[in-house]
Amino acid sequence: MKGIKRIVVILGAMAIVIIILSRCMNAADQLPEDARGKAYTGAATCIKCHKDLSQSYAHSPHGLTSKPVVDAALLKVFSPDSNSFLFSAHQKVVIEKRDSGIFQVAYQDGKAVRAQKFDMQFGSGEKAYTYTYWQGKKMYELPLSYFAAIQNWAISPGFPKESFYYDRAITSRCLECHASYVDIKLTQRSTFSKDEEMEKGSVIYGIDCERCHGPGKQHVVFHMENPQEKTAKFITLYKTLTRKQKMDACGVCHSGNALVAQKSVFGFEPGDNLDDYYTQDFVGFGGGDPDVHGNQTSMLTGSNCYRKSKNMTCQSCHNTHENIKGNLNLYSQRCINCHQSTNHSKTTLAKGSLSTNCIDCHMPKESSKLITFQQAGKDHLSPYRLRSHHIAIYPVINK
Repeated sequence: MKGIKRIVVILGAMAIVIIILSRCMNAADQLPEDARGKAYTGAATCIKCHKDLSQSYAHSPHGLTSKPVVDAALLKVFSPDSNSFLFSAHQKVVIEKRDSGIFQVAYQDGKAVRAQKFDMQFGSGEKAYTYTYWQGKKMYELPLSYFAAIQNWAISPGFPKESFYYDRAITSRCLECHASYVDIKLTQRSTFSKDEEMEKGSVIYGIDCERCHGPGKQHVVFHMENPQEKTAKFITLYKTLTRKQKMDACGVCHSGNALVAQKSVFGFEPGDNLDDYYTQDFVGFGGGDPDVHGNQTSMLTGSNCYRKSKNMTCQSCHNTHENIKGNLNLYSQRCINCHQSTNHSKTTLAKGSLSTNCIDCHMPKESSKLITFQQAGKDHLSPYRLRSHHIAIYPVINK
């Protein structure tokens, strides 16, 4: 009898394991495939349980930092009286709608000599839109970008002002901060050069949920099978990370341009050490001169606010699930959370509205030293202004 009972117990245990495994396999089978691999599930899956967060995030600068060009949306940013950019009396680029899409068309002495279709859009539009086109498995930047400050087209940053140019290559390094994934093939051409190809159909646009929270398939399967469990499992929660890990997670894309990539940051997961991916410049604000474009983490860590705090991080002021870009009142309230007793001079107090706008005084917009743009008919370059993340007292601003 003991032997029979033992067999029954073993068979029962095996049956339970089989049922659990089959249920998990069924749950996993319901999830879509993701270009990043079997551990990922895609933002469409996240939306099923996080609808409110997903909808807010989808309209945030992170969610909109890249996307395929949709003609109907592109038509809203140009009109017949502002779709032509003159380089000279002989050369111009015109934004034209054709049967197969919208193109940037180059004209030489009135004759169309090159036309490339808008394929992909970089940027959320708060500052600008830059556009690219695909040529086989390579991507190139179009000569004109749309700038919010002038509500018009201008030469793309870094492009020559004397003539149109269509051959600036866009590599996967650009997509590493403006997208969530692209499949890359590298071929060693010589000792010192490699050729890169990218699969157009593999691009995951914008910065999606799993780019910041890590692979989510195991998380989804677990909670599909255990709906009564309300504590998030098998996914990275930022409250569990150390201060450095939190800063590294943002620093993947906000550490600046003076970095040497050791390997693709598409493989970075929250909790990883960013130093394993980049060779950092480690130049502080006082010892170097970080540009306001892309250097948010290094500028912040050089601020007294950060240095004198034990736990301040990017997340102290920013919740990437929110779309509150430009809401200076709300950001100022977050300043006041830590600076309720701050004293100001009579001159500063006379300006009023201290509780609603700390930002313009202590985090002013500054001109990038790396990015400018050329407007038609103007000899000088126009500044590209961005919010400084070096929080400080700026005498010139405050006097």
